[in-house]
Amino acid sequence: MIDKYKQAFQEEAREILVELEAALLELNENPRDKELVGRAFRALHTIKGSGAMFGFDELAAFTHNLENAFDEVRNGRLDVTPELINLSLAALDQIKAMLEEAASGNGDSAVAILTKLKQLTGKVEKRPVEPARVVSPAPSPATGNVPREWHIRFFPGADFMRTGADPLLLLRELKHMGTLQVTANTAGIPAIAELDPERCYIGWDLTLATPAPRDAIRDVFIFVEESCELTIEPASELGPTKDEASRASAPNLISGRPIAPASVPPETAPQKKCPPNGRRASDTPENASSIRIPAAKLDHLVNLVGELVTVQARLGEIANRCEDGDLVAVSEEIERLTSALRENSMSIRMLPIRATFERFRRLVHDLARDLGKEVELTIEGAETELDKTVIDQLGDPLMHLIRNSMDHGIEPPEERLAAGKRPAASIQLSARHSGANVLISVSDDGRGIDAKAVRERAIEKGLVAADVALSESEVFSFILAPGFSTARQITDVSGRGVGMDVVRRSVDALRGSIDIASKPNSGTTVTLRLPLTMAIIDGLLVRIGEAYFVLPLATTLECIELTRQDTEKANGKHVANVRGQIIPYIRLREYFDIQTERPEREQIMVAETDLGRYGFVVDQVLGDHQTVIKNLGRFYRHVQTVSGATILGNGSVALILDRHRLVQEAIRNLTVAGRTDSHPPPLRKKSEAVQRSACN
Repeated sequence: MIDKYKQAFQEEAREILVELEAALLELNENPRDKELVGRAFRALHTIKGSGAMFGFDELAAFTHNLENAFDEVRNGRLDVTPELINLSLAALDQIKAMLEEAASGNGDSAVAILTKLKQLTGKVEKRPVEPARVVSPAPSPATGNVPREWHIRFFPGADFMRTGADPLLLLRELKHMGTLQVTANTAGIPAIAELDPERCYIGWDLTLATPAPRDAIRDVFIFVEESCELTIEPASELGPTKDEASRASAPNLISGRPIAPASVPPETAPQKKCPPNGRRASDTPENASSIRIPAAKLDHLVNLVGELVTVQARLGEIANRCEDGDLVAVSEEIERLTSALRENSMSIRMLPIRATFERFRRLVHDLARDLGKEVELTIEGAETELDKTVIDQLGDPLMHLIRNSMDHGIEPPEERLAAGKRPAASIQLSARHSGANVLISVSDDGRGIDAKAVRERAIEKGLVAADVALSESEVFSFILAPGFSTARQITDVSGRGVGMDVVRRSVDALRGSIDIASKPNSGTTVTLRLPLTMAIIDGLLVRIGEAYFVLPLATTLECIELTRQDTEKANGKHVANVRGQIIPYIRLREYFDIQTERPEREQIMVAETDLGRYGFVVDQVLGDHQTVIKNLGRFYRHVQTVSGATILGNGSVALILDRHRLVQEAIRNLTVAGRTDSHPPPLRKKSEAVQRSACN
């Protein structure tokens, strides 16, 4: 049981550390922001207190010193300086190491950080975590302030112990603040038959003499305040209760001494503000508004939903074939429920991209310091939601893009001033939805990409002939080639030609695409187009001969008819007149070299792609299809125009087509073949691989 709670603490602590890092980096830019100081202090206090509860004693003791430093800042006795921020970030890394290594870490590093922290504050001392002893009085801190008596009534809620909280550790922390007198209230203990061993029935009335203010006392309870009843009042404002005399001789469960007059049963004790129904906050169902579950369970749920979608499609196929009214009705109802379940399960996997973006504030801060540059990171569209699987794989490509931008794109401050720019450069991370995709951009206002240098480097490496005419976008695409770099000097940050290759491979694995735009002396923007989800999509099922394909529905605009007469009017060219607009199209039968007779009337699916509107000619459009995406496997990993496969209700396999790749491949084939007025030549090797996958 304790291992389960330790794991829960570690997961929660990682989230708190992310928030703490963001607060520290914001504080570096706004050193006088008291709210940011409070955020950092509360995060440290939570990690320290919870760590001590679960046996992370070294972590708690180490964090205690950093917490003391921010307490000095909070009280105006220490200024926020870049040195303090850098030291705090180093301490944060040490806390992460202790957390991952179960309360151990690099001891030398921890001692070095504590030494620097002591030098910076002049008064921080390492205080080890002691065993939980609560009631022995301690002298008040030597601060020169006159101690004041406070009366504290503390009654844990029903779920207080179930979350791993330990009230004795809280009392011990209060004891360190001054002289503490403890009185246990046992009135809430039920009969043994009704006793719940996981619930705390004891409350405490405490008298604390300390020079600390009320807020400092409340900070002790900061991470359990929502699951307990708590009042903190000056002792002089609380009079004796009517039943003190009757309980004066009752034993004190903590110290063994008689209970001092001050004990009040939970039902009559003044309480912290509670919900309107008068119940404790910890007892209200609303308190459990969210739950934490392992990602593996969520993935398993989505896989089961995907299998259910496939079975439902098979049921629909059987119902339509049998023409049984009752069976059709049941099939339609199951289809409705399956669709709702699919949408709900997919929405659970959708997460805002904020946490991924915020991670890079630290990267920009550290790289700017190491490279001697001034860089500001701005974030837009942080609430844009993406499939968790996509988000998990975004870290590496975004990291490489930012590192390249800071090392190659952004100039040193003196060079920027000479070019008429601000000395502080700007990097922008942005995200926005575009149909069934999300566009994630990394932009900077640096020197831009030298297209001429890229072309010369590509010729030097033998990637292109010197006499080939290339567009700017085609020149920039060489940057994504393995081992390609225009840097003549390798640094610790970049220059080996590995980073952009990692970006390309990661985006390809996510079935996405990359667009690079740059202007000399104005900056560079790299845009990643990624699918919203990697599991289930809405598609249009089409047929060509005996083969089935799926086109994603989100970017499909319309379906029009194509007759032999229309083809003859176009003089054999693959274009169609759609309400006065000329739309080029790709005949998928010819592209995949499907050797069956062409029907008299075909269908053109008009879709929006990266290169504009294009049509895709098929024999027949069968209708909407909830598509469970399955990978083709490593054997077909080089087939770029197919993004996956799905199983139909009749058990056959339908390939999921990537419209953007199809158009890019078709244009590339036309360029290579030197043909500009007809359809692309069939790719026999590729079509054979595709057809084998469909048959299998």
